Amino acid sequence: MEGLFAILLLLVLMGLGVPIAWSFAGVLAYLAMAYDANLDTLMMQGFRSVDSVILIALPLFVLTGYLMQSGGIASRLVTFIETLVGKRRGGMGASMVLASGVFGAIAGTATAAVASIGTIMIGPLEQRGYPRGYSSALLGISSLLGILIPPSITMILFAVVTRQSVAALFAATVGPALLLILGLILVNRLAAGRLFQEVAGTAHPPGQAPSKARATWRALPALSLPFIILGGIYGGVFTPTEAAAVAAFAAIVIGFLVYRDQSFQHFTRSIIAAAETTGSIILILLFSFMIGRILAFERVPQDLTQLITTLIQNPLLILIAVNVFLVLAGALLDDVSVTVVVAPLFLPLMVDTGVHPVHFGAIVACSVVIGANSPPVAPILYMACRIGRVSIHKAFSPALQLIAFVGIPVMLITTFVPELSLFLPRQLGFIN
Repeated sequence: MEGLFAILLLLVLMGLGVPIAWSFAGVLAYLAMAYDANLDTLMMQGFRSVDSVILIALPLFVLTGYLMQSGGIASRLVTFIETLVGKRRGGMGASMVLASGVFGAIAGTATAAVASIGTIMIGPLEQRGYPRGYSSALLGISSLLGILIPPSITMILFAVVTRQSVAALFAATVGPALLLILGLILVNRLAAGRLFQEVAGTAHPPGQAPSKARATWRALPALSLPFIILGGIYGGVFTPTEAAAVAAFAAIVIGFLVYRDQSFQHFTRSIIAAAETTGSIILILLFSFMIGRILAFERVPQDLTQLITTLIQNPLLILIAVNVFLVLAGALLDDVSVTVVVAPLFLPLMVDTGVHPVHFGAIVACSVVIGANSPPVAPILYMACRIGRVSIHKAFSPALQLIAFVGIPVMLITTFVPELSLFLPRQLGFIN
């Protein structure tokens, strides 16, 4: 009962506008009083949990995302992809989806993708006939490819709180990511002929559109980043943490010396923004670790497992119930909260049901994609609407359609076809 009330308290505090980190602190204070926990011991255990080499990758990947935005890397990627596919029906929408995917393969964060890709593409999409509400909805869900395509900050957090291999979790979400990209491109192509009429042409004025060869040449330094990062991780050259350092260093070099769009003023702003984002996440992690210690000591996850297995005995129905709960949690909480608090509660249940922890990580990632764009909270969708300068009400309907026809099917396929998530980690030797 106390565990359920703690989740309700978290929702209330966030609904009142309390910053997420301090909402977690409030929940921790309540649980500490309810269970008469020793805060000194909890604080020591929390700091030990945060003292992780894996977490060093977090600020570095966040910084990489901001440096891509300020250093001209994101704009070159968008121009390159738009030159390749932008002239086809639904091409501009497909360009945004693919650009978000490539961006995610470098930065591993959704918020930076929304700011970078949205700022560059929402205006040109409107010129091609895309309604701003639809463009913002497509931007919101496609930006979450940064969670599915490795490296992923969400999967790093999941690995830390569940003690799983980061590389295995990175590989597990590749299949769902490709499925999501394919689904978004197909649905966008249908929408371009039915929901609105796309104007032929490109986003560039006549005579100013770069040739494919020129756009490719300009984008080569940016395109080299995902190959360096992913090739280095899966080739055994460096660990995910070292890959984050390489990505940040490469983004600095490309921004300052290759594209020369980076300035010391923008660089300073990127560092400050990355520090603020990382600080907030680390505080949430610290408080969530302490909350998790209390809940584990009071056997809340085991009680939850026993309750659900008593009410539902069919493994398939249990998976559906967990899916529904994760989506609802994602619609009310942010992606970090779902990953570090809600997901570990269900991990014992999933293991008892026969779901591999790495497979469960992919399920959680898919649920975050849906929840972050679902009302009432929908943090990524709200951010996309701010970038797109459009009312959230105009984006809700297309967002729900994209979720219904793409997001939920991808989550269900990921849930009930384990090999989609486990095949690549097995082939790479990360799991048995």
